[in-house]
Amino acid sequence: MSDIIRVLVVDDHVEIRTLLAEYLHKHGIRVETADGGESMRQQLSRASFDVIVLDLMLPGEDGLTLCRKIREKSAIPVIMLTAMGEEADRVVGIEMGADDYVTKPFSARELLARIKALVKRSQSMPYQGETSQEAKQFSFLNWHLNPIKRELVDNEDKIIPLSSAEFRLLTVFLENPKHVLSRDQLTEMTKGHSAGVFDRSIDNQISRLRKKIEDDPKNPEILKTVWGGGYIFTEEAVKA
Repeated sequence: MSDIIRVLVVDDHVEIRTLLAEYLHKHGIRVETADGGESMRQQLSRASFDVIVLDLMLPGEDGLTLCRKIREKSAIPVIMLTAMGEEADRVVGIEMGADDYVTKPFSARELLARIKALVKRSQSMPYQGETSQEAKQFSFLNWHLNPIKRELVDNEDKIIPLSSAEFRLLTVFLENPKHVLSRDQLTEMTKGHSAGVFDRSIDNQISRLRKKIEDDPKNPEILKTVWGGGYIFTEEAVKA
């Protein structure tokens, strides 16, 4: 894997795109830019990226719509740019599959730190001290977890991409089936001392996972809530 981080910045303001591109480039990041959904798709068709920095308020297809479409096909980490006070939109962004967010106005230095932290977490999972070829593989019910591509694949080869946060959380549950895990435990086990802004969003990540693995997400049978205790993964998990 190359040590050079590749970032795609999607923002309709040319000043922001230029500022971020120049700043990140000075710090060794390879940057491409897009002013909206169409140019974003063109960039993604031409190259691979380690992180997408995606503005929430875009004309036409907004950031939430684009994030959902990205997540339907890819597990590329997404950092959402949001305006101060848009807490509801940030929560929806999490549910759509964003991995982190930065509120405007923001410092380029903060964004750089978040990009590096997200790439580090992304590259360090699913293994800890193992090579990617030795990464843990799990099966449960009709699902197989591909730890290299971070995808769920069913018996009919239907592919469900997972965000970095979803992948980490599901891996923890598969490593600890039929054990009640509290929110604090899940936060520590998924991110440890590198905990960031999304560590208060375990419930939202659970909701996203349920939509992907449950027949009826509103009445879950696989990933159940234990009131006052946390969550439990009820199925047997087989490690390949």
